Amino acid sequence: MNHKKIRKIFLSFFKRKKHKILNSASLVAKQDSSLMFTNAGMNIFKAFFLGQKKSQYSRIANFQKCLRITGKHNDLFEVGKDTYHHTMFEMLGNWSFGDYFKKEAINWAWELLTEVYKMDKSNIYVTIFKGNKEDKLSFDSESFQYWKNKIDDRKILFFDKKHNFWEMGKTGPCGTCTEIHIDLRNEKEKLQIPGKNLVNKKHPLVLELWNIVFIQFFRKSDGTLVKLPNFHIDTGMGFERLCMILQNKKSTYDTDLFTYLIKSIAQQTSQIYGVTDKIDIAIRIIADHMRSVVFAIYDGIIPSNKKSGYVIRKILRRIIVTYYLTLKIKKPFLFKLVNPIICYIKNSYLKKSKLKDDISTIILREEKLFLKTINLGISKLEKIIEELRENKCNIIAVKIIYWLYDTYGLPIEISKRITNKNQIQVFSSDSF
Repeated sequence: MNHKKIRKIFLSFFKRKKHKILNSASLVAKQDSSLMFTNAGMNIFKAFFLGQKKSQYSRIANFQKCLRITGKHNDLFEVGKDTYHHTMFEMLGNWSFGDYFKKEAINWAWELLTEVYKMDKSNIYVTIFKGNKEDKLSFDSESFQYWKNKIDDRKILFFDKKHNFWEMGKTGPCGTCTEIHIDLRNEKEKLQIPGKNLVNKKHPLVLELWNIVFIQFFRKSDGTLVKLPNFHIDTGMGFERLCMILQNKKSTYDTDLFTYLIKSIAQQTSQIYGVTDKIDIAIRIIADHMRSVVFAIYDGIIPSNKKSGYVIRKILRRIIVTYYLTLKIKKPFLFKLVNPIICYIKNSYLKKSKLKDDISTIILREEKLFLKTINLGISKLEKIIEELRENKCNIIAVKIIYWLYDTYGLPIEISKRITNKNQIQVFSSDSF
């Protein structure tokens, strides 16, 4: 089942359940000055949960583009190393503002996954809130009863606030939640270790798929909870993970959301994906980060030295350092990846047609600028190394490495690679 069909099925399902289907909001967090980027599906509905605005629709479903590369929700350094974290991802959600609650949300989630998408029920586990004495909350017996009618008791797991109580912040709307997890391991692995023992243990093939939040409380400044006058539903399901499951893959990067891009990267760099971990990680980083950069520029976030533009420039430069060090690429090529990504954006979201050349030009300019910066910094470092050798010294002070970064913008990773290659020891009380 390709990603287009998966997307269409989700939206059609909730349209039949009388939900208003909304387009994704921008990656720019226009509704919330406390955020730099839209990092969760609920961001655009925050005012409704806070009671600051009233939703025109009591039921909504949508796909939301999200970026998690800053602040508390930051998956940047997990990307590439594993096979399921992303800086930019799409979040599927269905929402109720004072309309339906636990029964409908649980029933519809189960119906969609097992009857419509035809997922194997034996691979599914669910978690529910086990209670908390401090907040004077008992375990979520209501959710337990609804799940008990659908799934074996042994696959209903109980977790604490960390996993099954969602809060917007130190104060504000909050509530218990139930999560749906999936076990994608083979039968031999399942016999060795039961899936229930791996839920919430960061296993790459025992994944959280869908979080269903029951917003029914308000956390006051003194830490106490009061019940809201109206209860709400806030759900989020990762599109990349859903595609991974329905396409029977072991990695989100093996789904059709990424294979076209990975193929393009491999062709442009004369590499083969799927042979060595080092090359695979580099290619995954490039694929993930390029999607983030192109989507961001598409939404008007231009690489710069200020605020959100600085973050996008930082991400772009992380790609360049990756291909420079690992793939030994010394010339710009990222701009050639824009076209396939733009085709995806146009098909899935807006229909802007003129942006491909604009985005390619912006990225090419950034590549040329940073590669020039790298080359200048390297020449400075090589001159310093030459002087050290003339003085029969093989030690360089770490402050010089940071000076090259601060003054010339030479990435520390590259300095480290060059000093190691030249058998120059970096002297510091702390490693870098």
